[in-house]
Amino acid sequence: MTVVPIPPDELPVLENLITVRHKLSALKKDRESSTRSEEVMPLYFETEKQIETLASLRSGDIWDPKLRNRLNDVLDDVMSLLSLFFMSLGRNRESPAVYVHLVTVERYLEQLTQMGIYTDTILVEIEERVADVESIIYAGNAEVASSFLDLLKKKLLRSTAIRDISPDLKPLHIELVAIRRQLGIIASRPNGFSSTDIIPFQDRVRHIDKEFRQQYGNLTGRAVVEGLLEQLYEEAHDLIASSENISASLIPLADRLKDIKGQLERLAFTHRWTLRETDLYTFQNDVFKLQLQEIEKLRDDGKFKDTEGNVAEGQTVINFLLRGCYRLITKMLSENVPVAEALMPVHNQLSTVRRCLVEVTKCGKPDSPRDLYPYQMKLASIDNMRMNGIFYDEDNNIPEGQAICTALLNECYDILHDLISAIDDDRTA
Repeated sequence: MTVVPIPPDELPVLENLITVRHKLSALKKDRESSTRSEEVMPLYFETEKQIETLASLRSGDIWDPKLRNRLNDVLDDVMSLLSLFFMSLGRNRESPAVYVHLVTVERYLEQLTQMGIYTDTILVEIEERVADVESIIYAGNAEVASSFLDLLKKKLLRSTAIRDISPDLKPLHIELVAIRRQLGIIASRPNGFSSTDIIPFQDRVRHIDKEFRQQYGNLTGRAVVEGLLEQLYEEAHDLIASSENISASLIPLADRLKDIKGQLERLAFTHRWTLRETDLYTFQNDVFKLQLQEIEKLRDDGKFKDTEGNVAEGQTVINFLLRGCYRLITKMLSENVPVAEALMPVHNQLSTVRRCLVEVTKCGKPDSPRDLYPYQMKLASIDNMRMNGIFYDEDNNIPEGQAICTALLNECYDILHDLISAIDDDRTA
């Protein structure tokens, strides 16, 4: 992409946004206290002001490709940081919080389109998330500047999934996507794989190809299935070749992506992250924007090439690993609950207690109320953290997420009461 010089009248906007970015970054690095609204909101309002100015300078189209320059990159950093800070405050249902979702969905859809690896199930999940984001953007929040909302709306337009597969072809398409997913799992194995792992899938693709050409005519989506078959042939061959010899130029990329994917999988498994505790910003900005996108920029005509300009062996491995990283980041962002960082420890403890009590319920009921004492004591200790029914943070502020934590606490009490009642009924029977 050609670098466009920054016009003189945009330089003040750039300087102001760089200042905002520095302040947000410093705030992120402060691990001594939880994020507070009074720290974030002045920086958000300053960003709004700069967006208004930039929209005026560019006749309303901030993301015009012909006008894009370094200022856009800085603005993207600021918007991503603000989005994550709003999430850390538990303000997930406010429009500034959705930017990071839109950017991630956009990149994920690009990967799915490029690799052809999507089904109705995958697209429905994405569409539901985009629809939810759309409802937040169009909620009509009078406190959000119109230019800020316009910026989000333009980003929203780039996050639309399209389905174009005939119902008659969907079973074949779904099976091909499942094969591709299995190939991706094999390609991501930390200890590598062998050609014998791939050959059964290669044989199955040949069988599906034969069936497809014999039984299906000019149905909607035929070109999609044909393209997916061709790609699977190529990828299966590439994986077999790379199992023996992946290009030396791609080994560092594959190792780095496996490491990133492994960290993301561990993070997604815990479901217990906040902005700073697991440094989601690092994964969303440093990993997503810098590392993953920098890896993608190494492509030449869509392929990774070696130092001599030849197509390097192992293309499929890199593509599968990239897509897996985008999917995991999207999953983590969509599962974030609207609870402030200060309340996240309480939420996590209550969620754990609830899961344990549900498992106890599935197993029947305890032999004695004494078996439930640990849960009673834990709930009592959490309940005692409240003052007049409210959880406060260390600065005596009321963090977002009160209703969610209170509902979880009440649900735990209800399950506990039902278990104790069942024990008492048995004793009196």
